[in-house]
Amino acid sequence: MNIQSENDYEDLLALWSDLESGLGVILSNPTSTQEFTRRVLQYDRWMQGLLQRDPNVGLYLLFQLASNSPVGYSASHALVCAVLTHLIAVEMLLPAHERNSLVHAALTMNIAMTAMQDELATQADKPSAAQQELIRTHAANGTLLLAHLGVVDDQWLDIISHHHDDAVERADLSSAAPNTRLARILKVVDRYAAMISPRMSRAGRSATESARSIMAHASAKTDEVGHALVRVVGLYPPGTYVRLDNDQLAIVLRRSSQHNHPFVAVISKPTGEWLATPSLHGTMNVPHIRTALAASDVRARLNHFHILQLGAGAAQSAD
Repeated sequence: MNIQSENDYEDLLALWSDLESGLGVILSNPTSTQEFTRRVLQYDRWMQGLLQRDPNVGLYLLFQLASNSPVGYSASHALVCAVLTHLIAVEMLLPAHERNSLVHAALTMNIAMTAMQDELATQADKPSAAQQELIRTHAANGTLLLAHLGVVDDQWLDIISHHHDDAVERADLSSAAPNTRLARILKVVDRYAAMISPRMSRAGRSATESARSIMAHASAKTDEVGHALVRVVGLYPPGTYVRLDNDQLAIVLRRSSQHNHPFVAVISKPTGEWLATPSLHGTMNVPHIRTALAASDVRARLNHFHILQLGAGAAQSAD
């Protein structure tokens, strides 16, 4: 999908924002939500429809959203995790019913602590004893709450119940039961998305640092999920910032066939002055990417519509 006008950009941004807002409403008020399960499935279809328009633009908007503000953290985190689990499920050729259970679990895994999760994102202090207890029990409590709300998909419930279990990381995925494999995927994605998101108590990490941490944490038996994650979003995902070898600053636009060489929009001169007009650059060419940056390290006011327009040129170059 090419973004031809500022209205196109605003419309697409509004659709993603409305999806996040709607998700936030049902996660914050689950017992007041009529036909809760149907609403979750509805938001899943909405998300898939937006991704089908252009996955790179969707990732760009999501990573900007996840890394720039802790406001509404719970819904933002759930949506990022749902998108990433969907992309991994497609990459790993999971059966449709497994993909559905996994994504629905990603959307609702923290439903038992939504309000507290938003509170923690803006809290400078470490979690209190009461908060730590809620964190410890939220998977089990969330499973019970979802069952009470009418969720009858046992796989969906089982994934949530076990997505923090250490045992799923020790499992050999080639022989593990489907639910163990799916819980492992959700655990990896949950950790990755949490790393890139800022809190009041700390800045978010760069997506690259987060990906490398995931890979380093994985054992030889279970790193298939980490590799799949890097394949679907790249080492430098759309919407994240990088520093080039010549000291220019850039924002990643689109993935390429090489996960460490995306297309970027160069937004500054080597001296640090902002460019009036960003320029498209394929990082498989010189200058290459030197390092990734956390969003908190960049104080740029960008016109994302103009930047995303460059994505059409990147798509043509990739073809």
